[in-house]
Amino acid sequence: MHRRSLIQTTGIAGILAAGIAPAVHAQPAIRWRLASSFPKSLDTVYGAAEVFAKSVGDMTGGKFQISVHASGELMPAFGVVDGVQNASVELAHTAPYYFYGKDPTFCLGCTVPFGMNARQQNAWMYEGNGLKLMRAFYAKYNIINLPGGNTGAQMGGWFRKEIKSVADLKGLKFRTNPFAGKVLEPFGVVPQSIPAADLYPALEKGTLDGLEWVGPYDDQKLGFNKIAPFYYYPGWWDGGPEVDFFINAKAWEGLSAEYKAIVETAAAHANITMTAKYDARNPVALKQLVASGTKLRPFSQDVMNAAFKSAQQIYADLNASNPEWKKVYGDWSKFLADQNAWFRYTEGTFDRFMQQQKL
Repeated sequence: MHRRSLIQTTGIAGILAAGIAPAVHAQPAIRWRLASSFPKSLDTVYGAAEVFAKSVGDMTGGKFQISVHASGELMPAFGVVDGVQNASVELAHTAPYYFYGKDPTFCLGCTVPFGMNARQQNAWMYEGNGLKLMRAFYAKYNIINLPGGNTGAQMGGWFRKEIKSVADLKGLKFRTNPFAGKVLEPFGVVPQSIPAADLYPALEKGTLDGLEWVGPYDDQKLGFNKIAPFYYYPGWWDGGPEVDFFINAKAWEGLSAEYKAIVETAAAHANITMTAKYDARNPVALKQLVASGTKLRPFSQDVMNAAFKSAQQIYADLNASNPEWKKVYGDWSKFLADQNAWFRYTEGTFDRFMQQQKL
């Protein structure tokens, strides 16, 4: 069996048993630096980079070492694409939709409003055309991308006041991802793009009227419930956001076939581990938040319908104006339509039934 296939199919634990160790030990020692867009305090999303780095080190007997640096240590949270592109660092761990301002096509490698859930995103990347199409797009930024985590569907965020209708959004200073901000702008929202480490002070000082980050586990750690009492769901802009490892193309091509296979395997391990951690920890955190006084609210159908319509208009405009977007979106949207048709009969129906039961 080919070494790369064996690594990918047997996993980390099977590598030494499979007799690959001699080939790895023959490889040169390598030291890389990874710039994260996340603070160390978020052990789920930041921690996925640590899981990745440890896996690479373990699978190479310590010969391939990757040091992980939190946002702000080597460069700002939103400066990591430039850092990888110009080879200031070998790789980054980030949410691609942070770079909407460079090109909205980045967002399709992460998530867009009313997009795929985590399973669908993984299916498009690994078994559809997602990885191929995004690699072609990222090539002009000297980037090789690998999926490196997914939060699963997120919450809609924290608000100082109730949001009962679209009218209640007018004038709201709200932190969200850049694409969601564009969708909300027609309703009078003033979108803000602020890194995680700066969110609590901005909410506390009134720079923000509301914000969204990920979900109960992270939000509880960041303390948003101490300031804003209303917690809305769902985060329709974050149905299954993928976090990526962005690797400098030259650094990637300098790796041996064995090292490339190890990096791919470690990234896949980090990808599934992040989702598992969020799914395990969010339910407990949500119960604790509600018990402490958090007021849980669904977005009204009025808000959901208006946001969906706004998003579709933006997609149509981008199809007409951005060839890179159009190339990727055409494949992405067809894949999503097929996935939703399938999930409607299986996951969707099963989940709705189970969520109504008392276990």
